[in-house]
Amino acid sequence: MAIKIPFDNSYTRLPDQMYSHQVPEPVSNPSLIIWNAELATQLGITQDTESDLAQVFSGNIIPNGATPIAQAYAGHQFGHWNPQLGDGRAVLLGEVNGPAGRFDLQLKGSGRTPYSRNGDGRAWLGPVLREYLMSEAMFALSVPTTRALAAVATGDRVQREIGYPGGIVTRIAASHIRIGTFQYFAARNELVALRALYDHVIERHYPDATSPSDLLKQIMTRQAQLIAGWMSVGFIHGVMNTDNAQIAGETIDYGPCAFMDDYHAMQVFSSIDQRGRYAYGNQPRIAVWNIAQLATALIPLMPDQDRAIEDFTEIVNGFPAIYETEWRKRFAAKLGIAPSEASDQLAQDLLALMDKDAADFTNVFANLGRDTDRDQFIDRAVFDAWRVRWMDQVPNLDQMRITNPIVVPRLHQIEAVIQAAVEGDYTPFHTLLSVVTHPFDRSDLADGFTQPPVPSEVVSRTFCGT
Repeated sequence: MAIKIPFDNSYTRLPDQMYSHQVPEPVSNPSLIIWNAELATQLGITQDTESDLAQVFSGNIIPNGATPIAQAYAGHQFGHWNPQLGDGRAVLLGEVNGPAGRFDLQLKGSGRTPYSRNGDGRAWLGPVLREYLMSEAMFALSVPTTRALAAVATGDRVQREIGYPGGIVTRIAASHIRIGTFQYFAARNELVALRALYDHVIERHYPDATSPSDLLKQIMTRQAQLIAGWMSVGFIHGVMNTDNAQIAGETIDYGPCAFMDDYHAMQVFSSIDQRGRYAYGNQPRIAVWNIAQLATALIPLMPDQDRAIEDFTEIVNGFPAIYETEWRKRFAAKLGIAPSEASDQLAQDLLALMDKDAADFTNVFANLGRDTDRDQFIDRAVFDAWRVRWMDQVPNLDQMRITNPIVVPRLHQIEAVIQAAVEGDYTPFHTLLSVVTHPFDRSDLADGFTQPPVPSEVVSRTFCGT
């Protein structure tokens, strides 16, 4: 085998109940759709042929040094407790310890595991391509995220509503430890495993943390920064369950997610989010809720648990102030002015105008300061009045051009790419990927991806799962 991967597997040195050994299920005829060679170099992975890549990243061949496992975790899903989740359709091959540091390497869609319940553990091509596009676009936007290393077509059919071509995406993450991982062991009163997980997370992600309180504060800060990043690019995650809240502060699990077209503060894209729990405007509030669940899971580690409840409550109540500071910085940068109460007011007023006129989120910010900026609005007189107030702040237009993306992977474009791929044509996927991974570059090609969908192209819901 010509592929060399610098594996380590520190998670398998933790207590046995934290994972299950699980090899991927073989597929019949794997073929490589895409390989992220630049990311592979950063990870210290060397490779030879596309055939080798397809065999390894379909799970047909286990590379030297890998110790494949499925991780155990639990979580609150739409506010309801589920005590047994885990990697039901993913296998962690191991941790890559290369030039860029230590990262998990996981195959998603690689077959059944002990945590699959009634699922088949497989992925069809649509979610594989969506995760690749979305995660690499988020990385290009400087929003913390998992990455995509490879996508493989399996040669097998996956049965959903109908039969679809199967696929597997290789996901790279700082780790796959979630708030739900802590919840799993706290709920089961497995304190040895909970302590081992706590020590592992500190060693791997938060070496400056000296106590559960410190760890909670640092994780909360990263979550506040992450959500502010989502808000600044109009991103809606769609399933902010605690099993999808990653401890390292990266965006993870690109299921029913989307970048907004028309701005609406309570926009929802998940087909199962009937009450808008995970709407765009609710994301900061849900992040606080999730952090509170982490705090609850950490309490068993404290010698004085009554005092811990008081201390942790005070810490969690500090989330809004941290988030507001992060939001202020990002939206001030989008307006090209210094963060202040005045920048907050300008941003909030602009968002209110956008909501009223159903203006396109990405295009409004991308065109501010250009001759066409008022064209995004119906009530142009009101926008003109806002614009005068904004220009009085002397915005830095050059800064704005490297802050506000020209393109994002819009939902209707992703759906078109998936449809073409299902029919055997991957050219639209590669074209869209090339554009959204250079989101600030204006070009004739990029201009073709800046338009919101016409009514016949609107996709108002996305769906969970692979």
